[in-house]
Amino acid sequence: MAMKSWAQLLLALFILNVSPTEAQIFKKKKKQTEQTNGKSNDKKDKIKPYDKVITKEAKSDEGLFTAHQVEEDHFYEIPDSLFGKEMLMVTRISKTASGIGFGGGKINTQVLRWEKKPTKVLLRVVSHDIVAADSLPVHEAVVNSNFEPVLYAFDIKAFKKDSLHPATVVQVNDLFEKDAQALGMPNFYRERYKVSRLDESRSYIESIKSYPLNVEARHVKTYLAKNPPSNGSLGSISVEINNSMILLPERPMKRRYFDERVGWFARGQVDYGLEAQESKTIKFLDRWRLEVKEEDIEKYKRGELVEPKKPIVYYVDRATPKKWVPYIKQGIEDWQTAFEEAGFKNAILAKDPPTPEEDPEWSPEDIRYSVVRYLASPIPNANGPHVSDPRSGEILESDINWYHNVMTLLRNWYFVQTAAINPAARGVEFEDEVMGRLIRFVSAHEVGHTLGLPHNMGSSVAYPVDSLRSATFTQKYGTAPSIMDYARFNYVAQPGDEGVALMPNIGVYDKYAIRWGYKPIFDKTAEEEKATLDNWILEHAGDPLYRFGHQQVGDIVDPSSQTEDLGDDAIKASAYGIENLKRVLPKLEEWTAEDGKNYDDLEKLYDQVIAQFNRYMGHVSNNIGGVYEHHKTYDQEGAVYTPVPKEHQANCMQFVQEQLFSTPVWLLDQNIFSKTQYSGFVEQVRAMQVRTLNRMLSLGKMARLIENETANESEAYRLLDMMRDLRNGIWSELRNGKTIDTYRRNLQKAHIDRLEYLMTAENQKKKPEFGGYQKSTVVNTSQSDIRSVVRAELNILRGTIRSAIGRTSDSMSKYHLQDAAERITAILEPAR
Repeated sequence: MAMKSWAQLLLALFILNVSPTEAQIFKKKKKQTEQTNGKSNDKKDKIKPYDKVITKEAKSDEGLFTAHQVEEDHFYEIPDSLFGKEMLMVTRISKTASGIGFGGGKINTQVLRWEKKPTKVLLRVVSHDIVAADSLPVHEAVVNSNFEPVLYAFDIKAFKKDSLHPATVVQVNDLFEKDAQALGMPNFYRERYKVSRLDESRSYIESIKSYPLNVEARHVKTYLAKNPPSNGSLGSISVEINNSMILLPERPMKRRYFDERVGWFARGQVDYGLEAQESKTIKFLDRWRLEVKEEDIEKYKRGELVEPKKPIVYYVDRATPKKWVPYIKQGIEDWQTAFEEAGFKNAILAKDPPTPEEDPEWSPEDIRYSVVRYLASPIPNANGPHVSDPRSGEILESDINWYHNVMTLLRNWYFVQTAAINPAARGVEFEDEVMGRLIRFVSAHEVGHTLGLPHNMGSSVAYPVDSLRSATFTQKYGTAPSIMDYARFNYVAQPGDEGVALMPNIGVYDKYAIRWGYKPIFDKTAEEEKATLDNWILEHAGDPLYRFGHQQVGDIVDPSSQTEDLGDDAIKASAYGIENLKRVLPKLEEWTAEDGKNYDDLEKLYDQVIAQFNRYMGHVSNNIGGVYEHHKTYDQEGAVYTPVPKEHQANCMQFVQEQLFSTPVWLLDQNIFSKTQYSGFVEQVRAMQVRTLNRMLSLGKMARLIENETANESEAYRLLDMMRDLRNGIWSELRNGKTIDTYRRNLQKAHIDRLEYLMTAENQKKKPEFGGYQKSTVVNTSQSDIRSVVRAELNILRGTIRSAIGRTSDSMSKYHLQDAAERITAILEPAR
């Protein structure tokens, strides 16, 4: 039989033997194949003619993309020339539910790239965290380990067939109305408020606006939450989110590499292309692109000041009260002197925005404009965030948020810190000229952040305390070498110190830092610049005027880099400050008085006196267990970390005992209490004392005292020294049987409570450093000497208390001591 005949016979037999079920499956698969083929064709059919999607009813806004709205549908018309270009997406919460915080906070930043497929447009997330030059073999490995994830996939709705400017249209409703987490509420909020999901029925697009270099999308998101911060009966949280999508420059700016010896906001990358035997993170500065015009380069090299190609310009929001505008502008342009050190004149300018009549298209949301935005908010603050290119660090735009009630904050600081010597600060409403000068100070500080400078809390320690009482010195140098310190106002100056300056200006350090970050270095690559930058630092090595000290959060390790302090000696500066508080307190009622007004201002400013006193106690007590940090490199001599000298630590302990643990009765003004509170002043004193006591008896400080003794022996202030000095001071009544008053009884109980905590305290782990801001000492509590020392303290204290009970004639003191002894026994013998 022929082969063909055999095949036909086998096929016939196969068909005859197929069961009904198998036949149905065969038929179903055939149908699915047909449907799949049909669907593929349907996708192409869904791409409609342009005018069928973007109809005559469309409201269109031209810019980077053209944003269209047709009824409730929103579309992006993406020029084909922008596919493959990198764009920065900055996500901020613009309006929040009560209890979450305030609007304007950045919650996510990522680089995006739009990619065009035959029927789809993909929005991909680009990472610049790891890199290697594309000319190197390792580049392929970096690309393979850095695959760009797809944030969202859009169906193409239409093509704009323009021979010069072809474009592709996608609908973006789902991107903003559904739960794309990268563009919505961050995970830490979701966890804190127990968010379960997005309620799409209460989520919508508020607006989409397009500008030449950016697209701004505002959308309201409502999340179902089991633990909302406010309006708990709703079981949900609504926030307005703003997504800024910014086209990154075609040519990235030349980087300038970071050095921890000069304070600067910076960003990092892991560069696998370096000739190193391990992956290495490189950091580079966030800074504006200030460049010398080609025709001025020779002038610049001769030392002449030149104007940059493009100056830094800030516009002051139209909503700002007119009387404050000149002061905000002065604060901005105060930085011109710093840029002159870098060789530029008129490098930073303050301008009024055009009126709606002059330019109806002008908007503070346009990335081309940096704006000081005045916000009608009760928040007593201001901040200066910026947006920068992750490839180079180039600052693209910055908006300073100026909240109305920052003036309340300024009033409080200026009053409590200077009213003793400054008649202009004596009152709850300052003259416009006085408030204007304070606004200028804050404006300059916030602008400093937008230029790339972080807080320099190690600046103010450069000045001898008594120099802050000199008019000649302070008029020339201000209260600190950097306005980026929290040096605030001159609380050291005493009555009779005529003409003394009361606040910092753009100082020696600020000019040095701007020069270091912005002065052009011609004909060198970023890598080749490093030697020059290092030499600029070494020129001032060891000079405290040029020192940078990190702001510290959590454990204050370096007491020479604290917030709100002044001068090189915390004891001396704080003693002067306390003398001034003693002058202010009796005058509080007089300086806040006004017929027909209640005592709210009296209460608020009394609280400010308490807060300022607490700051002094912190400045001094943080020296105990402290370690100075002075960043150095191998070409510099000396240690980076040095313990605070023994004698100074002991003197700080004595100061705290005298000023705080011996009840500060001068603070207890019964006249003020009788007009501002029906109860609470005893608790206020207890809280003040416990705050400092617990700080001194923190695990980190105690561990550092042990390390210092281990390394330096007799030269160290030991843990045993601190514990003995605390006990002798806090329990001084035990030696002579004196009556123990209410305040001291509370403090003594707090001392026992803290020792009890230390007996069971968990190990302290290393915390994230956040670029050096958060310092933490690792402590294995059960295996260190801490618990042994605490147990010995409790035993000594119990024996001393039991001996003192019989010498005490006051009944309340006796009951207190009996209770204290029982408490200690319960700690030492918990199973009793």
